[in-house]
Amino acid sequence: MFAVLLLDGRGTIVQANPAAENLFGQSEKRLAGKEAFALLNFENDRFRQQFHAGEVRLIARSVAAEVNDRRMSVNLTISPVGTDPSWYVMTISENIGNETGYAAEDRSLVGAPNILGHEIKNPLSAIRGAAQLLARKIGPGEMKLSDIITREVDRIADIIDRMQQLGSRGALDTRPSNLHGIVRNAIATVRAARSTTTEADAVIVEEFDPSLPPVLADAATLEQVLINLLVNACDASVDSHDRTVVVQTRYASGLSFKAIRFGRAVRLPIEIAVIDRGAGIAPGIAERVFDPFVSSKPKGQGLGLALARKLVEDMQGRISHTRDEKRGETSFRIHLPMAE
Repeated sequence: MFAVLLLDGRGTIVQANPAAENLFGQSEKRLAGKEAFALLNFENDRFRQQFHAGEVRLIARSVAAEVNDRRMSVNLTISPVGTDPSWYVMTISENIGNETGYAAEDRSLVGAPNILGHEIKNPLSAIRGAAQLLARKIGPGEMKLSDIITREVDRIADIIDRMQQLGSRGALDTRPSNLHGIVRNAIATVRAARSTTTEADAVIVEEFDPSLPPVLADAATLEQVLINLLVNACDASVDSHDRTVVVQTRYASGLSFKAIRFGRAVRLPIEIAVIDRGAGIAPGIAERVFDPFVSSKPKGQGLGLALARKLVEDMQGRISHTRDEKRGETSFRIHLPMAE
């Protein structure tokens, strides 16, 4: 959460959003009239000097500061308000973890979403904070506009978060896991989330092979992927005459899928399939369904399946999509390694 302050030309606080109240431990009323740089004590005084010297477009990352006797590392931006350059918006966010710089691999194209995300989130936070400040000053009739701004900013931030996941390189905690426990958790989550729908929803049917050995996977990540596939399948089934969504598990002993990753071949005999009988994915995008920003949904972002593929591959697995027109079925199949 970004703390946002509206400052006058002297650096005096005029307004503050709720995150700023939490950061400084004071209400907006108490913060008003105080100098921002007196509350946010930087080890290096150059930011105050630059601001008062007229260098008002400031961006700083991982800066040591002290707030209420608590030392922290913060990211800071100061920008003039476009309609009135005598007013400024300051955003402050606590730097959690090591963000002092981007590693060499993060400067590659794979790491581009992380870099882009950081650069976009700073102005977004200012927009959101300004909308929060505006909401305190306007009447009920204009609140709808403020809500729209906040909601749309949050939607964009969510897209950026998912883009950053696509570019992340974090190691997963793969270990021997109970596959059916993971699948049932995902099914229970989807059923609970869709239980309030007003229209007839899909019926999820389990077809499990109870003899399967433990799978080598990150349980939380695999559950996340399955929830995504199940939601997609249920959505696709809404307008179908057959709203059944089947979740199958089996040992693919006759298959020779291998993933060449981490310098070695990995056998992938454990299969999970999510099958629906909806209309299927539009033929024009079927071959690119796992690419970012490709979607057949009217309001789809095109990041869910791209992220699913990335997460499955991080678990040394494989995900594929097939359409059987004769049976009227769309299948998404995940193949994962068996635990030793």
